[in-house]
Amino acid sequence: MGQTFAKLTAAEAAGLIKNGEVVGFSGFTPAGAAKAVPKAIAEHALREHTAGRPFQIGVMTGASAGPSLDGSLAKANAVLFRTPYQSNPDMRNSINAGKIHFYDMHLSMIPQSVRYGFLGPIHWAVIEACDANDRGEITLTSSVGASPTYCAKADKILVEINRYHIKDLYGMHDIYEPANPPHRREIPLYKPSDRIGSPVVKVDPKKIVGIVENDQPDETGSFREPDAITQQIGEYAADFLTSELKAGRIPKDFLPIQAGVGDTTNAVLAAMGHHPGIPNFDMYTEVIQEAVVGLMNSGKIRFASGCSLTVTQSVLADIYQNIGFFKPKLVLRPQEISNHPEVIRRLGIISINTALEADLGGHVNSTHVLGRTLMNGIGGSGDFARNAFLSIFICPSTAKNGKVSTIVPLVTHVDHSEHCVQVLVTEYGVADLRGKSPRQRAALIINNCVHPDYRTILKGYCEKNKDSHTPHDITAAFGMHKHFMKTGDMRGMNWEQ
Repeated sequence: MGQTFAKLTAAEAAGLIKNGEVVGFSGFTPAGAAKAVPKAIAEHALREHTAGRPFQIGVMTGASAGPSLDGSLAKANAVLFRTPYQSNPDMRNSINAGKIHFYDMHLSMIPQSVRYGFLGPIHWAVIEACDANDRGEITLTSSVGASPTYCAKADKILVEINRYHIKDLYGMHDIYEPANPPHRREIPLYKPSDRIGSPVVKVDPKKIVGIVENDQPDETGSFREPDAITQQIGEYAADFLTSELKAGRIPKDFLPIQAGVGDTTNAVLAAMGHHPGIPNFDMYTEVIQEAVVGLMNSGKIRFASGCSLTVTQSVLADIYQNIGFFKPKLVLRPQEISNHPEVIRRLGIISINTALEADLGGHVNSTHVLGRTLMNGIGGSGDFARNAFLSIFICPSTAKNGKVSTIVPLVTHVDHSEHCVQVLVTEYGVADLRGKSPRQRAALIINNCVHPDYRTILKGYCEKNKDSHTPHDITAAFGMHKHFMKTGDMRGMNWEQ
């Protein structure tokens, strides 16, 4: 670390940020998220509010963040707006209460939108790093996210040097930003293991206002062990991919895999790792989660390209203790590259993401409960689903102890249209929607994916609307949702009522 940068306390750094300013924070999930400075900003906001003065800032990150960032700022009423994604309960509650404006965005788009000026000026970048030198070279920690773009566009930079992360992370990051049109060229990335950029974020050292030292670990949680339902979903997905291999629709040396974050996708990866019909493969994804690390240890995954290492502290400690093994097999990229449509299409990614609900037409809702209550955001699922070689969505067939069917006549919010969803998998089976008409899709989904408690109900909806290209009735499409709101249970729905 160079000696030209002022060493600041977190409180001193927070005091430099003014009401109404916009801050781009590091982090993609809680991995690599700034921690000390946002907590201090929240404390500063509370003092300002107590004194009767307004204090709120615009908050941008790579994706979600930990409680030290999203939780602290939301509880302090210190957030003017938030983008592009969140998963913190306090932040979510404030958004749904109308206290915070939230802009849900495709994660690949946030760096570009910032560079183009679509989201206004960035006054500060607050970036976690394991090292920085007086030449303005910043070595990031367990994620890249949108940090390079925030550093490039921000007026000023605060660097959190986090001693919890080892300096030997140098060389694991691959920092590359496309030029703006009309000077943009193709991204020269042809396989997941290619490195096309710099191991560090390079900035004008004059922009670095100060260094805040920290040693707090990433605030990542753990995934649940697969239960009977998620394990069955994983086995169906793995069997389907094996059948595609045998049919020659997937090359015999396989294709790179992208998997969204969560217990169900973790279960799918685990099932793929144990399936004898699936060869060793590469990952080209955004979040490298625990199942990926386990399969790298076993040799099933040869290489993993991602945007963040979102693993428990014990797994991260194992990676750091064996950095010589992992560094040649891992690369962390900016989200603009990990999620870039051009690269996803060229590499032929098999995309596996989670649905909150799906409908008989094949549309998927990833973000909203009953069409109005935000859960997290679209994240990177759209980046991959719209451009994948094969786009798979997975979900349990029911929620709320069976009182809610995740398959409904019409989703209450559309994140992924029928044109992007090729395969749907639940614990009851697989619906391959490719080359199917709307009526064929509906029949496949009901017969293969819907819970038995809801098959008769959904067949009744289609029968009621059989004289149309798409079995859809605008007056009844949300009947199951309305029945749930009235009775607390979608079962017992009667279309004649």
